Amino acid sequence: MDPVSGEEDGQDEDAPIEKLRFQLEMGVDLAIDETPIDRFAESLAAKEAAAQSAASKQATSNKSFSRETSTPAKGPTPRTNRPEMTIPDDKAAESAREIAGKAKSLEELKTSMSEFDGCNLRLSAKTTVFADGNPEARIMMIGEAPGRDEDIQGLPFVGRSGQLLDRMLAAIGLDRTSVYISNVIAWRPPGNRTPTPLETEICRPFIERHIELAEPEILVMLGGASAKTLFNTSDGILRMRGKWQKFRYGDREIDAMAMLHPAYLLRQPAQKNLAWQDLVKLKIRLENEPSEA
Repeated sequence: MDPVSGEEDGQDEDAPIEKLRFQLEMGVDLAIDETPIDRFAESLAAKEAAAQSAASKQATSNKSFSRETSTPAKGPTPRTNRPEMTIPDDKAAESAREIAGKAKSLEELKTSMSEFDGCNLRLSAKTTVFADGNPEARIMMIGEAPGRDEDIQGLPFVGRSGQLLDRMLAAIGLDRTSVYISNVIAWRPPGNRTPTPLETEICRPFIERHIELAEPEILVMLGGASAKTLFNTSDGILRMRGKWQKFRYGDREIDAMAMLHPAYLLRQPAQKNLAWQDLVKLKIRLENEPSEA
């Protein structure tokens, strides 16, 4: 009998567990030993052991690589189905111009572009994104390059930017049956990176021939990249947008205007007012005889 508490001598079976639980709740995570332990020395030793293990693995890997490279390969080198990467150059741009010039119809141009191997972008893209909409429409709209959704579906402007473009067109009574849509670049750049100047120059003959064959009355460049390429200018999109210009090719001259790209509007929704102003100008031009603004 405990003279103080009046309870029977002996320890409650659950008492040790309750004490451990209490210690855990108080944040105790290490047991105290009679002999002090240098945890810093333990950590340092573990790091040194890991470094030695990594060095040993690297040495083994180097020996294996040395044996593989010093031993002549037996039999023919296995072939893969992956095409060799094409490095863009001036000859590729000349080849693109020659091939594009031979196309006598939009269908021939599409086939030629699908078979063209002079641009490295084609090798990493899933599809050749040619065009969407009505090729006989009065308006042709041209963006910069396909994105992920466009590469998957093989059609331009089908992602978030395309959905916004559809709403913009609907605001002035248009849809994809009344416009023709394409891009300067027909293949998605890896990771949606910006196409290089040389990649753009290689693709330029195709989009120029595309315009010639489609013969639109009005050309709309969506975004600064397409406007700079087709207008041959270094001006920014905010300076170019909303101004009617003449686009010349061959012996033809058509009205053209640059507008803000839908992707830009998704990032800068406050600029939608400028886009609306440009859409109104487009609507007015459609409703009236083409004339210099």
